[in-house]
Amino acid sequence: MTHRPPLGRPAAMSDADAELLEAARTQLGAVYREGRHEVVAAFRLADGRIVTGVHVDGSARRSSVCAEGVAAGNVIASAGTVLAGVSVLRRPGGSEHVIEPCGVCAELLTDYWPDARVWITRGDDTVAVAMSDLLPAKRLRLW
Repeated sequence: MTHRPPLGRPAAMSDADAELLEAARTQLGAVYREGRHEVVAAFRLADGRIVTGVHVDGSARRSSVCAEGVAAGNVIASAGTVLAGVSVLRRPGGSEHVIEPCGVCAELLTDYWPDARVWITRGDDTVAVAMSDLLPAKRLRLW
């Protein structure tokens, strides 16, 4: 079992990104349901708004939708542009962790906002990287 530090504000995190982290944690606290809604993604938009998305788990696994995909749809529906993002997972025991988007979500997010900052946890460190860094060998789509 991998040891993870308790979720707190990383030393390098700006006040704006700390607000983003808190928005994700607050939303997760409001909607958490074990096995159903365990992840919230929060994105800061260029106009300062924060948009969230909640992981929606379905009984047929293919019907599940990641929090990042839900948040991305909300951003696109509001004609926004993502500057920064963070996703928080709550485990059944109650611990919370900053996580990186899954591979499918990383593909989606880098299609739209490759230069946006995303917070991820590597070992004991939570750091910001460009979304494009999640997929260093990304296949480019010709729109």
